[in-house]
Amino acid sequence: LGAKSLPQRQVKTLSLDIFSGISGDMFLGAMLDLGVDAQQLEYGLARLHLDGYHLHVSRQTRASIEGVKFEVHLGEHPHPEQPPASAESKHTRSHAHSHGHVHAQEEHHDGHSHGDGHHHNEEAPPQDGGSGHHGPHDHGRNYADIRKLIQNSSLSEWVKEKAIAVFHRVAVAEGKIHGHPPTEVHFHEVGAVDSIVDIVGACVALELLGKPRMLAASVIEGTGWVDCAHGRFPVPTTATLEILGARGIAVSQCDEPHELVTPTGAALLAEFVEAFGPMQGLVAARIGYGLGSRENKTRPNVLRAILGELSKAEGPPAPGASPVQSRGWETDEVMLLETNLDDISAEILGDFVDRALKHGALDVFHTAIQMKKNRPGFLLSILCRPAQADEFCEMILRQTTAFGVRRRTAERRKLKRTFKTVTTPFGEVSVKLGWLGDEEIQMSPEYESCRKAADASGVSIREVFEAVRRQSKPGGK
Repeated sequence: LGAKSLPQRQVKTLSLDIFSGISGDMFLGAMLDLGVDAQQLEYGLARLHLDGYHLHVSRQTRASIEGVKFEVHLGEHPHPEQPPASAESKHTRSHAHSHGHVHAQEEHHDGHSHGDGHHHNEEAPPQDGGSGHHGPHDHGRNYADIRKLIQNSSLSEWVKEKAIAVFHRVAVAEGKIHGHPPTEVHFHEVGAVDSIVDIVGACVALELLGKPRMLAASVIEGTGWVDCAHGRFPVPTTATLEILGARGIAVSQCDEPHELVTPTGAALLAEFVEAFGPMQGLVAARIGYGLGSRENKTRPNVLRAILGELSKAEGPPAPGASPVQSRGWETDEVMLLETNLDDISAEILGDFVDRALKHGALDVFHTAIQMKKNRPGFLLSILCRPAQADEFCEMILRQTTAFGVRRRTAERRKLKRTFKTVTTPFGEVSVKLGWLGDEEIQMSPEYESCRKAADASGVSIREVFEAVRRQSKPGGK
């Protein structure tokens, strides 16, 4: 993060002050203003192998508040194949000038909601040189296409996982609106190039910031109406309400006569934010401002992001806010799905496990149990993200002999995960590390990586595992 580094023993906290809503481009503008390097961001996005756009980053003002305006402009432009010569982050105040393919541009006001590309009008013609808009030819992607695009990229595993999770939240919401399974949803409003860049770029930016834990103020939305592909709808839009409601996030409206929270902004909040409410015990180390496109009537069109640390004496959470821990672990919620089976063949059960894992389940397992009338059976269990629960329930009912599925939500406390490559006598092997705050407390060789090294060297996988563990000890011996 440049010259200002946070104490190593403290867990970075990113707090979003969303008094004027949130959109994908405003979030990225705030991240750049916090210190994410624009060239590093563009290089990360280039790993997606997505063409047809280029980025514009400029410093502008809204209601006399200076911040960063991030825009995705459609049109062919080469993207860097290598990272910048210096990996050191620079504060975005230097990004008002052109860096490589990230172009500065003069301030303009297009009158659209945040300039997010999510204006709920898929036929909107390009304005100001086509900035931030997309035409009908960009709407051929469905959720499966986008997931495949991300999975086949060279992005980090963390960015892939989070970007797919954000898109999945939107797919579930759109599927519910239109009466389709999430996998069949076509993203006419959030599937264009600019929105893919917003979502993947947000995940890349968070990784560049060190994957801080995220908190946010209460969600504030405007009033009025929007013209969208579904017709004329009141604010909050249906997709935004569905996304926030699925996560149990409360929404309050203000007197600003415009949409303030876009579906992309809602999905980012639902995926990343641990708790909503007033700030409690946050020591600000850096503050960034991401700008929307218009000048609002009642409040600055600004997303304020505060990067800092929670003080040890942070006290109890404020009324209406979820409790927030500071032990260094990551937190999330998962859904546990279970069903008892006493009439399923081993072949069908094994095939189902493989299919569920490929479909994105966090874990799938079965346990031998004794059922009524002393019949042997299996307890089939699936761990998945809450947004995927209905999809996996249907999968269980269709592909097994189950007549019902039990489901419950569980909170997880988990280590932050990173990956490194270890050089062994049998070749390079990937290793997963588990961090509690800034302390590495777990190390696990990746099975597939060890298996490939063992096959190539003609040794047992056990020998590779032992070599990896020796090399991972202090001193490498």
